[in-house]
Amino acid sequence: MAERKFEALNVPPDVVEKGGVEILRASVSEGAVSIALRRAFDDPFTWGVLLVDLARHAARIYAMETDLSEDEAMREIVAGIQAELEDPSDPGSTQAIN
Repeated sequence: MAERKFEALNVPPDVVEKGGVEILRASVSEGAVSIALRRAFDDPFTWGVLLVDLARHAARIYAMETDLSEDEAMREIVAGIQAELEDPSDPGSTQAIN
């Protein structure tokens, strides 16, 4: 049987230097997304800001690694968000583990 391996990202350099707390970890396993997170903010509004910031970073990565522009990638990401908000593919479940 082949050894199963988890490929973790490196901790961002500024966090290594200044310290911090991990608030979100998202992984893909067998085609499904698995999430670990902590509430982290007093106001849920801040999660909206964080999610848009994540989308911008993802759009930049697509622009660097594919033929899509950052704007095209962002439009596709926003379309995916809107589609998932309107008709969730898997609402899943959430447990406080940490």
